[in-house]
Amino acid sequence: MSAATPSTASRPRELFTGQVGFILAAIGSAVGLGNIWRFPGVAYENGGGAFLIPYIVALLTAGIPILFLDYAIGHRFRGAAPTALRRLGGARAGRAMEGLGWFQVAIAFVIGLYYTVVIAWALSYFVFSFDLRWGDDPAGFFVGDYLRVSDPGLSLDFVPGVLIPLAGVWIAVIVVLGLGVAKGIQRANVIFLPLLLVGFLALVIRALFLDGAAEGLNALFTPDFAALANPDVWIAAYSQIFFSLSIAFGIMITYSSYRRRRSNLTAPALVVAFANSSFEILAGIGVFATLGFFAVQQGVAVGDLEGLTGVGLSFITFPAIVSQMPGGPIFGALFFGSLVMAGFTSLLSVLQVVSAAFQEKFGVGPRAAAATIGGVSAVLSVLLFSTTSGLIALDTVDHYVNNIGIVASAVLTTVLVILVLRRGAELRGHLSAVSTVAVGRSWTALVGILAPLVLAYMLISRIVSLVIDGYEGYPAEYLVIVGWGALLLIVIGAVALTLIPWRRSPDDFAPWPASAQLPSTTEASTR
Repeated sequence: MSAATPSTASRPRELFTGQVGFILAAIGSAVGLGNIWRFPGVAYENGGGAFLIPYIVALLTAGIPILFLDYAIGHRFRGAAPTALRRLGGARAGRAMEGLGWFQVAIAFVIGLYYTVVIAWALSYFVFSFDLRWGDDPAGFFVGDYLRVSDPGLSLDFVPGVLIPLAGVWIAVIVVLGLGVAKGIQRANVIFLPLLLVGFLALVIRALFLDGAAEGLNALFTPDFAALANPDVWIAAYSQIFFSLSIAFGIMITYSSYRRRRSNLTAPALVVAFANSSFEILAGIGVFATLGFFAVQQGVAVGDLEGLTGVGLSFITFPAIVSQMPGGPIFGALFFGSLVMAGFTSLLSVLQVVSAAFQEKFGVGPRAAAATIGGVSAVLSVLLFSTTSGLIALDTVDHYVNNIGIVASAVLTTVLVILVLRRGAELRGHLSAVSTVAVGRSWTALVGILAPLVLAYMLISRIVSLVIDGYEGYPAEYLVIVGWGALLLIVIGAVALTLIPWRRSPDDFAPWPASAQLPSTTEASTR
């Protein structure tokens, strides 16, 4: 391992300016596209109002405990995922744990490539809303006129309508990341998060006064308690919580590493978790009130509508609704503007995982890292996802990376940290020493036993399903190349980055002292 040069070793580590800035950034990361287009449909399909029971159980037994784990690792060992996990592993397992950190970084890198594209779509549709450019056939416009979707395969036929806004999104991302944590990421969240809340609240209030809104809300919240006997409903709840909170792939490890020594960890985590869940419920109200209006206009039940989740809901169903409702252009602008802001703040957190890791290992500053990582990512994003084959490639890569890559990362992290390396007591002590809400022994059991069992079941069942049934009827060879191939590249990238020598020492920013040397809970709470 090479020693750090004086210039890199002396560079002070970036920090959030305070607790509010950190909380806003963490909420901005957690509140993303999935809150708006995934949660409402998942809740409706898994028991309606009764789904809130497993959802809250999953939040309390897996979501918040793993969020605590990420915060503890990032703050205690004071680094991005590879650095923090290397320090956690110590002399015995430091290199292997660094590899797990780079696995998380590689996942974030791949997610950033296609997540940016969805934001570019939303930005285009924000403009389209003002003249209802999709006309009378939103599905045909989205798939044909806008994306020009071709059959599954690899194409270099670029779509100008995607390429131009995508370039704009990448320029904005590079600028914000280059400004650093406080002046860039924190400031962007301070601006966009309140705007998102105000804009989305206006959208929800408007939706509640539409004809048929009550029918939509009844469809969402009428409880089907019989569904609670179905294990798949509980797995859906854990899956929703897990994917929504930005946990287990480096984001919260990285963000918490930018906190000061005397920083409350558990109380802000609770604020972030419940703010995220509150926004999901708010999104459910807004989305299903709007779907109720659409169902009345079509003369069908809400359950008979198509496109209740994901890309179909946002870019096909909602444009069709906007075309039929009074004041549709304004409603459409609010909806797609909300998607842009929610997606952008989440994207910043995803790419900061990559930027921070490269800054620490290669001894570069935020600007150089943003320009390099952003430039390479932008080129790959354009080549892979702004072409006529981009939609299918995006759908495939997203499914494999989220359902296998991120879940595998969570299983490995919880098992290795708690059960193999036995660092649970140390991390629990660190959380309790710096926080106003102490963490008990039950936290270790939740993170080390319950969470990995549930996540392992999710992982194995998804792998079996993909191997046996494939995905969305796409050709098997296409899934091998694009889906499994993306996962293979993530693993290869993680191994390669682990083997590259450090150009600055991973100990340049020393971990905070052990929990016994930190201020007491009472002292920490008065900062």
